[in-house]
Amino acid sequence: MSWLAAPAPQALVLVPAPRDPATRRSAFYGNLGRPLDPAIKSESVDPVRNPYAPGAGQRPPELAGRDRELQQFEIVLERVARGRPERSMVLTGLRGVGKTVLLNTFKSMAMQRLWGTGKIEARPEQSIRRPVAAALHMAIRELAPRHRAPERIEEFLGVLKAFAMRDPSAAKGTSHWSPAIDVPARRGRADSGDLEIDLTELFVDAASVATDLGIGIALFIDEMQDVQPPDISALCAACHELSQSGGPLIVVGAGLPHLPSVLSASKSYSERLFRYARIDRLDREAADLALIAPAEREQVEFTPEALDALYEAADGYPYFVQAYGKVAWDLAPRTPITADDIRVAAPEAEEELAVGFFGSRYERATPAERDYMHAMASVGDEPVPTADVAELLGRKPSSLSPARDSLIKKGLIYSAERGLIAFTVPHFGRYLRAQPV
Repeated sequence: MSWLAAPAPQALVLVPAPRDPATRRSAFYGNLGRPLDPAIKSESVDPVRNPYAPGAGQRPPELAGRDRELQQFEIVLERVARGRPERSMVLTGLRGVGKTVLLNTFKSMAMQRLWGTGKIEARPEQSIRRPVAAALHMAIRELAPRHRAPERIEEFLGVLKAFAMRDPSAAKGTSHWSPAIDVPARRGRADSGDLEIDLTELFVDAASVATDLGIGIALFIDEMQDVQPPDISALCAACHELSQSGGPLIVVGAGLPHLPSVLSASKSYSERLFRYARIDRLDREAADLALIAPAEREQVEFTPEALDALYEAADGYPYFVQAYGKVAWDLAPRTPITADDIRVAAPEAEEELAVGFFGSRYERATPAERDYMHAMASVGDEPVPTADVAELLGRKPSSLSPARDSLIKKGLIYSAERGLIAFTVPHFGRYLRAQPV
């Protein structure tokens, strides 16, 4: 039944407004529901109950296809809890594969075990000193009420305050920034101004506080590829010291596919320092589960042909699965949702992606950078040689380095390996080929 054929809504009947404001609001919405109910119930697929959630870092209703990564992190938590040495962890993958969702899920898992947790999002122009200080402050605040020795907490907070205030990169007159920590800064610990020394001492002291309680601390870093090279080097050195001492503090990072090479360039031992997990598109079974499980909870079904069409459109990328699923649900007149419904919904879903997912990134590029990306798209969707892009543009590869480097800094492309580049966003080449040059 279409919306046009729905029964005519009942007339809106307002009851006298009660004096109590809360009762008055309840009565109003109660009356409003009466004319809406017949319209909603006339449709088997209720848009109000649409379960799909295409959003930046927003957890989908069914976290499908990530059992292996969840199990790996569960092992990390358990080993640290038993005092066993364990590596920190790094998630890598393209945009839209669910790295941030998984990072947030890991954080929730650590919190359930009563760990101290903190999270930051790296920015290319910002040192990690203050964000790390704020994140560890949050983690220690979670642990402080359970610690039997308040002076140990105060001692660490003094070190943390000294670490946060000692920022040589800050502008003159602002280097003495003071965090909201109500203890005096401790001198002679984590305050040398050398981030590698200071971060190592800070992590060791934080791990010592966690050891007192027999639990761990986890620091989560999103967009880790944007951490400045000196800071990445300091972070690796601090994690190296923790791995040698067995301190119960781990770093869990998430970033684009070239993050391992960024880490390797900073410290040669980084490939042995982290447990790497590459997050990719969902296989067919997992993609179907991501659609079917939330729908079944709302008494809605998909035909096999509809699932075929959705997988072909979304290509298994979690963000696309949610985007196409949401529009298909909203436009389907009844259950089960069919392949015809998907064909009707696909153009609208693609239009939304073109504006919000692809277009917003494309607009950040300069005209020269857009020319470079269009040339990449013309060569192909897989990682393409930089020499081929230069040849297509009729330029020398060296003359295109500024545009390429700027696109890498903006997170629009990455260097897959020496001489090869690729888009960080799946299907971006296809989007560009549909745009005027």
